Amino acid sequence: MMSAARVRASVLILCLSALLAGCTTQLDSLSGATESVGRMWNGSKPSQSRIVPIFSASTRKNDMIAKVGSGEAETHFSLNMVSVPPAHQAGLIERASFGKDDPKKHFVLASRSELDEDEFKNALAAHISGRVGRNRDVLLFVHGFNTSAEEARNRLAQIMTDSQFGGVGVMFTWPSEGELLAYESDKERATASRDAVEQTIADLAAIPGVGRVHILAHSMGTWLAMEALRQRAIAGHANLDGHLGDVMLAAPDIDLDVFKQQMARLKGARVAVFASANDKALSLSSTIAGNRPRLGIVDVHNGAIRSELDNLGVKIYDITQNGSGLIQHDTFAEAPAVVSIIGERLGAASDNMAVTQATLDYAPPIPVDTSSPNR
Repeated sequence: MMSAARVRASVLILCLSALLAGCTTQLDSLSGATESVGRMWNGSKPSQSRIVPIFSASTRKNDMIAKVGSGEAETHFSLNMVSVPPAHQAGLIERASFGKDDPKKHFVLASRSELDEDEFKNALAAHISGRVGRNRDVLLFVHGFNTSAEEARNRLAQIMTDSQFGGVGVMFTWPSEGELLAYESDKERATASRDAVEQTIADLAAIPGVGRVHILAHSMGTWLAMEALRQRAIAGHANLDGHLGDVMLAAPDIDLDVFKQQMARLKGARVAVFASANDKALSLSSTIAGNRPRLGIVDVHNGAIRSELDNLGVKIYDITQNGSGLIQHDTFAEAPAVVSIIGERLGAASDNMAVTQATLDYAPPIPVDTSSPNR
């Protein structure tokens, strides 16, 4: 017999499925909010599409498809050239509603080259060689539940574009089934990729000439990224030998007590959490977990919780008011103001790892609680 929690979870899954089935996109409602945000990298509208190189480390059997039968222990590598359309609007991933994508209007995969491990490392080193300052940095993106490799690739290209990140983008894609009803199997697949993520992080930190290795993880990917960093710390490389930059957790699907244990191994790390009280996906995750609190939907105004997180040195951004749509699980990338904060953190972390609290606390143009210390 199913437990009461499982019954509630099943009902919530069905409700979310129905909501998603009735949505053509959750991004359209944000189009008006992008008018005050500069387009593309330099704040002006370019006349041609921009090519964004995305390196990929993948534990999928075939990272060109969304759904796979099972994951593999072996990591596969590739270099992907993503074309971002000239009229791209911040917060959007423009795709065709039907028919073939048009490079003049939509995100398009311009080319893809498969690499072996040595070629992957050498290509990264070549992309970093000759760069100066923050352009030597790497941004590793770890996607979440119900996400295809294509979606993750486009999301990273969009975030790099909108945040004006001038470094090198890398995504780690694990074998999510890309199905709303596959939550529990996705968690198992993510777990099986922990060692691969840890090795990828170690490899990035060892690239000749690399600056900071920043990590941006979303949803279930936040747990995967934090577990990999915890393993690195246990191995004696908590700060990646001086290369660990910002660790940004967007809508983190992490049990609060588990997160405290992870942070105990990462003392001094610059960790930021983007949380929203209206995140329906995390509400579902909490129900599945027996109503265990998830980090991404904690009450940031609860004194006891804030005190615990403050003691861990975690910076929390309350992005509840910036969400739109029905699920509100992708606000970190869909709301231009939130993406601008990601860009601010990446820039500040690169310029000065001892950046003062005031620099970031008063820069974000969104409602945030600025009472906690910034690490």
